[in-house]
Amino acid sequence: MPQLLHHKLDPASRLIRLMFAEYGVEVELVEVAPWRRDPDFLEINPAASVPVMLDEPFPPVVGVLAGIAHIEANFGPEQHIEALLPENGTEKVEVWRLLEWVLLKLGPEVTAYLLEEKLIKRDLRSGAPEPSVIRIAKANLSEHMAYFSWVLATRRWLAGDTLTLADFALAAHISVLDYMGDIAWEKAGEIKDWYARIKSRPAFRPLLADRIVGMPAASTYADLDF
Repeated sequence: MPQLLHHKLDPASRLIRLMFAEYGVEVELVEVAPWRRDPDFLEINPAASVPVMLDEPFPPVVGVLAGIAHIEANFGPEQHIEALLPENGTEKVEVWRLLEWVLLKLGPEVTAYLLEEKLIKRDLRSGAPEPSVIRIAKANLSEHMAYFSWVLATRRWLAGDTLTLADFALAAHISVLDYMGDIAWEKAGEIKDWYARIKSRPAFRPLLADRIVGMPAASTYADLDF
């Protein structure tokens, strides 16, 4: 059984967990706090980041992109399960475009800032959250929410007619932001209906059970009728 070193509120780790769950693959979860820079963890990944997959006989699979590639190559779906990466070249290009947007824009411009201020600082006892940083991150979030609502206005799923890796990538970030109470659902537009459908999938249920000690989830987090 593969082992996944992760943190419950790390969106990249959540994406890998969603892939495993959607493909029906059991995985052993080992929680780490990478920002603590534990020496044993640094021996596995000197970059001190998650996710990291341990799956013998392979070397450690470090990072979300390597994790996606490893899962697709070694735990890819059988014919009766729809793949998260479409075969159609045009659709696949759109999936990767949106995935890059989530990983390289939404993550650094929004989620990383809010996790740093609300979770990591508290865990490291390194000071109070900086209100100005939170305001900027939330302003950035509004722009991203508007863009993805615009995309979803003409599509059932993010990249087209079927659920793909792009949906899980965005949902992983939305779920973390929702946990911290940073999503204004009354202003979420098409994203709310889209997220409600993803939230109801069996693969998503384990994420909705996640809790951080001393950091309660927002009231909407586990509510399917939010």
